[in-house]
Amino acid sequence: MFRSLLVALAALLASPALAAPPVWTVRDADSEIVLFGSMHVLPRDLDWKPAALDAALSRADDLWFEVPMDEAADRRMQDLAGAYGLLPPGQTLTSRLKPRAAARLRKLADRLDVPMSEIERLKPWMAEVRLTTAAFALDKGLAEGGVERRLQAAAPPSAVRRAFETPDQQMALFAGASEADQLRTLNATVKQLEKDPSAYRRLVAAWSKGDQKALERAVVGGMRKSSPALYRRFIVERNARWMDALQARLAGSGRTVVVVGAGHLLGPDGLPARLRALGYDVEGPR
Repeated sequence: MFRSLLVALAALLASPALAAPPVWTVRDADSEIVLFGSMHVLPRDLDWKPAALDAALSRADDLWFEVPMDEAADRRMQDLAGAYGLLPPGQTLTSRLKPRAAARLRKLADRLDVPMSEIERLKPWMAEVRLTTAAFALDKGLAEGGVERRLQAAAPPSAVRRAFETPDQQMALFAGASEADQLRTLNATVKQLEKDPSAYRRLVAAWSKGDQKALERAVVGGMRKSSPALYRRFIVERNARWMDALQARLAGSGRTVVVVGAGHLLGPDGLPARLRALGYDVEGPR
């Protein structure tokens, strides 16, 4: 499932002015919502912030993330990962895999310097997170460099921080997926990381340039095709719930900045498309 969150980055980093991730804006008589698609993990030294986002942040009344961006939420996520991400004692991940898939997993873990003794204890979804994070780290991708962390720090203290989901709700999304779906996406991610180690760099490059077609293919296209149930669970259903909060905001007044994973803003099920379908005038890419 994190495969969707996986052109050279070096050239991009050498030319920060080229970085132009897209921004969407919807307004009515007394409200403004600015939508920005996040990369949760980014190289620390990438200069990516668009001027339009800076301007929106400076005057924002509230700032929305997927989950709270504070230490209490971080601790809760760590606790939940331990509770929901580990297999029962005595069980192993490779016992759930076919021999060829297990061998491929061992080879990738060795290349990424992730101990198999650690991977064996993880449920498939958590193993996918662990391996993807390790792969991104090889390309200097850090959660500390991600969009949310930077914007949480950069927004004015007067902007109220809000979240669409609690840590418990978000963790339940991953832990509640069927084991068959978890294994399917784990195997797909392992194959991709084995076959295409540069996928993360190309994804960051596409995001930085605002290449919507490339982003949609990389972020949601594979999930939509190979795991329709997970696509509905992680994108369609969550976006539908989040739309309630956006419509309530537009029914009131004030200036809002929304920062969520880029996949939630792409394609016909993305938040901008949903707002347009309801008749709102949304500035930004189609």
